[in-house]
Amino acid sequence: MIRNGLVATLLAALTAWGPNSLLAAPLTLDAVLAHADANHPELDLARAQLAFGDAEAQLAHSLNDFRVSLEAALRSGRNSVFNDHFQPDHLIRLNARKTLLDSGRQQTSMAATDQESLARALQLLDVRAQRRITLMARFFDVVLADLRESAETEALAVAYVSWDNSRDRLAVGQLAQWQLSELEAHYLDILTRRNDVRRDLREKRMALGAAMNLPSMVLDDLVAPQLPDNERTLPEFDALFEVVKAENLQLQAHMKLLASAKQRINGVRVENRPSLEFEAEAAAWSREASTRDDLRAGFNFTWPIWQGSRTDARMAREQARFHELQARHDKLVMDLRQSLLAVREEIQLLRTSARRGEEINAVYRDQFLEKARAEYEMELKTNLGSAMAETQFANLRQRAIEYRLALAWARLEALVGGPEHWTRHFAKTTQEANK
Repeated sequence: MIRNGLVATLLAALTAWGPNSLLAAPLTLDAVLAHADANHPELDLARAQLAFGDAEAQLAHSLNDFRVSLEAALRSGRNSVFNDHFQPDHLIRLNARKTLLDSGRQQTSMAATDQESLARALQLLDVRAQRRITLMARFFDVVLADLRESAETEALAVAYVSWDNSRDRLAVGQLAQWQLSELEAHYLDILTRRNDVRRDLREKRMALGAAMNLPSMVLDDLVAPQLPDNERTLPEFDALFEVVKAENLQLQAHMKLLASAKQRINGVRVENRPSLEFEAEAAAWSREASTRDDLRAGFNFTWPIWQGSRTDARMAREQARFHELQARHDKLVMDLRQSLLAVREEIQLLRTSARRGEEINAVYRDQFLEKARAEYEMELKTNLGSAMAETQFANLRQRAIEYRLALAWARLEALVGGPEHWTRHFAKTTQEANK
């Protein structure tokens, strides 16, 4: 299979990123992300499209190769020379042809298919980048659902103890029946909510397994990840957008498709130009004739002077395709600009507002828990169980902010072409800011 240097480099990098070990328990985020290159329908589709593009490129590179054909026939015929009697007229013929001059037909075809092959390779890398984001999101979903299940179980235990103790108080006349019914209803509400959270947790685990293409594997032992990259310096919008225009994989793929479309237009323009072909042939005949050559060689010159409106129709088709791709390219630039603006604003919001609010709430819940614990130790009336449950919910919300921030950073990295391009363009800025 024919590949040019850039395609080979991209695919070598893609292969190097593949999973290199079996899943181990407990399951970490890095282990999940290592499956971004594992067999999956999305990747299989992109790889099939790349293989199709490579085959088209190989075909274009072989257009002017030697063409050798063998022809044989067992036949009989009659004419006046043989008194209208049927006579054998068998033949065997070996023919070789080689295009010497095609006025640029092969060159434009090779350039078009090579650009398309590059575009498909870039699309494959983009699919892999999107797979990493999907895997990360599914992993975070399971971790958060697990935390939510623990917090709801704690709240359920508190509600049950409160309801159970109230039945004793009802027996001694310290509580009215409607109050007991209210506590029971509250307990049943929390029980339903907890069971729904458990159902959601099972669905999240199945979704993670499906994203990893491991639908039959039970993924129930996950390690909460450390996310030091959440503290990176956020570059200015203009600097980010310049890198997006230069490095974004979708945009680069569209530019390759545009270059391919231009070459196909050039290919239609040369259809009316002349071509020169070398031909050699060796043949054997069962019936001798003065017009037949056992050996012959020569040059064939062809000039398609007039082809009706076919050339104009092909030109109109290729130009329409080019304008369509140009419009898609322009729309993609607009969409990428809006996506970049949105993800950058999200990161700023999470870091400057949402994170701070959840940190303060977590500190307050820790202080309230210490207060409740002190009251419990002094045998005063306390809501220690409720305080412990609320502390877990506060931790859940705080972790959710960090995971949402990590996903936003992952989307930002994908917009600028991946972690490698981020490191190349912005790692120095982050290091200087940390100093």
